[in-house]
Amino acid sequence: MKSAVETLNPTRVRLTVEVPFEELKDSLDAAYKKINQQVTVKGFRKGKIPARVIDQRFGRGAVLEEAVNDALPKFYTEAVNEAELNVLGQPEVDITELKDNETLNFTAEVDIRPAIEIPDYSGIEVEVDAVEVSDEDVEKAVEELRERFASTSPVERAAEDGDVVTIDLEAKVEGEVLEDGVASGVSYTIGSGELLEGIDDAVKGLEAGGEATFTSELKGGSAAGKEAEVTVKVTQVAARELPALDDDFAQLASEFDTLDEVKADSRKRLENMKQYDQATQAQERVLEKLLELVEVPVPEKLLADEIETRKHNLVNHQLGQMGLDLAKYLEIQGKTEEEFDAETKEQAEKGIKTQFVLDELVNKEKLNVNQEELTEHLMRRAQSSGMSPDQFAQAVVEGGQVPMLVGEVARGKALAVVVEAATVKDTNGEVVDLDDDEDETAETVEASSEEPAEAAAEEKTEA
Repeated sequence: MKSAVETLNPTRVRLTVEVPFEELKDSLDAAYKKINQQVTVKGFRKGKIPARVIDQRFGRGAVLEEAVNDALPKFYTEAVNEAELNVLGQPEVDITELKDNETLNFTAEVDIRPAIEIPDYSGIEVEVDAVEVSDEDVEKAVEELRERFASTSPVERAAEDGDVVTIDLEAKVEGEVLEDGVASGVSYTIGSGELLEGIDDAVKGLEAGGEATFTSELKGGSAAGKEAEVTVKVTQVAARELPALDDDFAQLASEFDTLDEVKADSRKRLENMKQYDQATQAQERVLEKLLELVEVPVPEKLLADEIETRKHNLVNHQLGQMGLDLAKYLEIQGKTEEEFDAETKEQAEKGIKTQFVLDELVNKEKLNVNQEELTEHLMRRAQSSGMSPDQFAQAVVEGGQVPMLVGEVARGKALAVVVEAATVKDTNGEVVDLDDDEDETAETVEASSEEPAEAAAEEKTEA
């Protein structure tokens, strides 16, 4: 077999392959054997039909077609390996010449990973938010904890802001009660904004036994997005009572003995959260700077597939679960379809570039992933997916996604190397000393190519 490579552009090549006919012998034998098992010829036992009879009865062309279909993947793979190409996706194959007992010639056009030159990244500088926790932040955290331990007691008066009411609901669209528009015994805190728009005004001023009707746009269910006439009946009004902020509350709500200890712990927790946010911010901004330094051509087909995958995931999974379609989602977001398409393309392109650049860094820095790192990453991914580690691991193995997870960890380590080399200062001008936390960095790498509402299927860029 002879092969040659023609570069069509930085991300696409054409392979020209010439195969001597004798190298098709194994595939021809397999083709005759397969046809033998599928057909019957009077006078011959099944599986024992001579090749010449198959040629006469069914045509040599059918045998050649079967043999070529069997042989092409093998010869294509040999040509790719010989040229040391890092291919992406499936090739477009064209048989240019097939002469019986002479030769098989074909071409294969396929996308490849572009050659990327990683420049010196040690001069990257970024600014992040300073870690500052105010007394007001602490007071707010303690107040939120206090809210969690509030008690309620029924009262015989009209409902007010902050009260917890027990209500029955009935929604009608065009005069018809919806099958999924009836609910009883719903507990609702007035002013929380957790139910329908307009419900607060409807229930305020009602006592137990009172009811009101209002119109509201339904956010979910069978009539999501439609205006409904909603009847709400209050069955109970309960006042919320907050515990006193003292040492007794500290012992009730925490493992501490005093309120001062609770406040100190709240301050420490807030500092830890802000430090985590600061580290994530640093990683994201360092990644942005790195991508600005590198010229990364993106294969057109890969980009188109990634855009389509992101749209599919958004419309058929996330929005579908919320009972919304794309038009309604865009209306809520205040975006036009053109703006949405532009943002999706930008996010998809950034995700592909991120993977290309970090994969090249993995090779340049000779980074490896050990079993402990892979296990820790798997545990974290399992937790975020809502599955047990065993279930997630089984799904990963059965889906052939272990290399994908290894790639995620390796890219996280590559970004950690760049972050460590960068200069990170906070808004106060102080140099920030970031721990080399590869787990957190891996999460940042994933987030860079997967936006919350428009997640890309990472398998596409792992092809």
